Amino acid sequence: MIHEAELSPTPSPARWLEVDTVWGLSNLAGLRGAWSDLLDESRAGPFNAWEWLYPWCRRIGADRKPFVLRAKDRSGALVGLLPLGVEHQWVLGMPVRRLAFLGETHVGSDYLDVIARRGREEEVARIFAEALWELRDQWDVLDLTDLREDTVTVRVLRETFEKYRADLRMSTRYVCPYETLSKGESFDDFLKRTSRRDNFLRRKKWLEKQEGYRIEKTEAPGELAGPLTDFFRLHTARWELDGGSQGIRGRGVESFHRDATQLLAERGRLRLYTMKVGGRAVASVYGILHQDKFVYFQSGYDPAWRNRSVGLVLVGETFRDAIEAGLTEYDFLRGTESYKSDWTTQQRRTVSVRVLSPGGGGEWLVRREETMRQVREVAKRVLPQDMVERVRRFRRKLSAVRG
Repeated sequence: MIHEAELSPTPSPARWLEVDTVWGLSNLAGLRGAWSDLLDESRAGPFNAWEWLYPWCRRIGADRKPFVLRAKDRSGALVGLLPLGVEHQWVLGMPVRRLAFLGETHVGSDYLDVIARRGREEEVARIFAEALWELRDQWDVLDLTDLREDTVTVRVLRETFEKYRADLRMSTRYVCPYETLSKGESFDDFLKRTSRRDNFLRRKKWLEKQEGYRIEKTEAPGELAGPLTDFFRLHTARWELDGGSQGIRGRGVESFHRDATQLLAERGRLRLYTMKVGGRAVASVYGILHQDKFVYFQSGYDPAWRNRSVGLVLVGETFRDAIEAGLTEYDFLRGTESYKSDWTTQQRRTVSVRVLSPGGGGEWLVRREETMRQVREVAKRVLPQDMVERVRRFRRKLSAVRG
């Protein structure tokens, strides 16, 4: 399908964009170079990277058919991508076609969005929104989750679909704590404006006296096997008493991360930090470098070392490394855990946008989800709190076993 439209609202010379659709995993594989170049020239977040979404399609979203909108200008240059996929869900024996972001489930992909060249975000978002409306006979539900609340894409989607009187619903998703890092500020200066300075310095001083204490940073593609194995072990150990991790669970997700970290490292985007004492890893942080930002993705630590605050010290050292590298932001992504607020003073939110195609089966999917939500709410009110917690832990473990 080719869609062409004139978009310039000003008297300046009109700019034309042509949109087509890239289907299938094999075609997606061939986009790596152009996709990566475009991402580097955009404001889109780290989880819009080909190195993240392609392994997601292979390892997790195998039931999704890639449906990537691609925008080119008159010269044939790529100016925008919208990485979507189609899945089929069965509701009351009827197939419902759900069009959603690639990377949306299982791996915590915040800030999914349109990828557009800087300065052309609104133009590209509008041509994609119009194309989605024209393609409404190919989907029943359009689900775009975990967009940044302040992205122009949210406003453009709302304006476009409201113009066509579509059934559009928006909801808040997550709070994402982050901190701006000032140019020229030292790590010591940064520590002074946090609530963990004294504890960090005291705990670090004790750790530095332990035999074999060191922190290793791994970035090279050929050196990931050991640090990744340590990370998975420590992450699992950290969450085991709570019924298992919600962030990394199951063999499929681990396989995804082994692929994604290799690809990210090839692009110089990966940072794995490992704290060792006496030759054994006791804490780990899995981070992503995106443009001038450090993105804290996940972590883990040995519960036997919890009282020594190994996690606190290692997070502090990742802040030090980010500041010394001249980065301008440290992003903790979704979640308002107290250890994040100890280091940050700012927050942003993510939202979801849902649109139902006229005459499609999307309403049945919405009704089923609402019924399931009501059942869960009733169960929480009726069952004792300890029973609710046991059920929650059982579901986590079952999910991990299923992978």
